[in-house]
Amino acid sequence: MKLTSKDKEFLERLKRLMESKDLSVELKSDRPSYMVLRGTYGEKIHKTFGMSRQGVRWRFHRLLNDIYVSSFETIMVVEKTFGTQLRDWAIRISRERYALREQIVRSGFRSADTLAGQRGPETQDRAGAGAAGDHRQERDRT
Repeated sequence: MKLTSKDKEFLERLKRLMESKDLSVELKSDRPSYMVLRGTYGEKIHKTFGMSRQGVRWRFHRLLNDIYVSSFETIMVVEKTFGTQLRDWAIRISRERYALREQIVRSGFRSADTLAGQRGPETQDRAGAGAAGDHRQERDRT
């Protein structure tokens, strides 16, 4: 599951409130454990997030208990299967994707045609592999 721009904004606002000690995160030691958001849910929270207390709790739970924890579960399954030999590549790829995403955000909106022209030849070959796709469709018909 991917994070949206609203998710990123939420996390940045949450960080500011945690740094100012208005909110904190605690671990609930049930089976399985999970994280909870603690603090005063007053007018400041509503103004900061622009949503209800329930909305703040829901997004917090979705981001930190669902997406974040599930990401580590996925890593554990992959590394149990393949070992850690792919970890360095996965980290490198994720850093490259993050940098590209940040670059796109900083440069503003551009049409998909403009972005397609900026891809490398390897990506364009895969994206424009119409001949291979046509071959598969023809093969499926026979």
